[in-house]
Amino acid sequence: MKLRLAFSRKGKTDPGREPVIARVVKETGVLINVEKANIDSMAGEMLIDVPDKDADQVRRRLEEMGVTVRVMENAVVRDEEECVDCGACIGVCPQEVFSFDAEWRLVVSAERCVLCGKCIRACPHGALSQQG
Repeated sequence: MKLRLAFSRKGKTDPGREPVIARVVKETGVLINVEKANIDSMAGEMLIDVPDKDADQVRRRLEEMGVTVRVMENAVVRDEEECVDCGACIGVCPQEVFSFDAEWRLVVSAERCVLCGKCIRACPHGALSQQG
C-alpha cells in the first residue's frame, strides 16, 4: 500500500529532523520502500510503499511521530469518459504505469505510480489526475 507522508522541518523538534523512516523500520520490523521524496530545509513529502498487512501499523507509528500520513488507494486516476486512448501518457511515464491492451485501449497499473505527475501534464484531454 502506498502512503504519502508530509512533515515540517522548521523547528528543532519537528519530525523532519528525525530519521522517522529508519525508526519505524527498526521498531516495527516492516520494510519500507521509499518511492519518491522531496525534502528541503523547511518541509518534506515522501511516497512510501509498505506491505498491505502492515500499512495500519506503519501509518499509526508515523502519525505518533508527528508525520501527516495519507493512504493513496489509486495514485493516478483516469477519467474514462474523457480519455481517448491516445497513449500520450505511455511515453512519458518512468514507471510503466500505462500500456495498451489487445484492443488498443489504455490500461492503468496505478500500483506502480510514484506520483511524478508527468502523465497528467502530457495528457492532451486532461483525463488524468492525482487522487485527493
